[in-house]
Amino acid sequence: MNKRDVIFPPGRQALYEKHRYSAAVRSGDLLFVSGQVGSREDGSPEPDFEKQVRLAFDRLNAVLKAAGGSFDDVVDVTTFHTDPERQFETVMAVKNEAIGAAPYPTWTAVGVTWLAGFDFEIKVIARIPAAG
Repeated sequence: MNKRDVIFPPGRQALYEKHRYSAAVRSGDLLFVSGQVGSREDGSPEPDFEKQVRLAFDRLNAVLKAAGGSFDDVVDVTTFHTDPERQFETVMAVKNEAIGAAPYPTWTAVGVTWLAGFDFEIKVIARIPAAG
């Protein structure tokens, strides 16, 4: 059995080790990124919702960058929201800044009741061809 080809952004390894999961796993040209949340440096939730969403996108960007990619490589997005109706406008504004112009990735938004103290989480699948 092959070992997983894992990706970690700089400076967050301890958080992933504590909770026993990888930031991302590469399989061929595909990168499967774990859900990213808007946490402060100590791992606690950012209480301001817009800042929490921006931090989640920043964390996602750091993982993509560590794998040699960017938001342009994202093909599938799943987001989780504790109050989708109230949060939608804020999330869309941040998403539009991060994702940019068409063509857009696929997107699935899911309303949930619990995110371990967070109000928003984003996970993606990206296609990042090997260099060379």
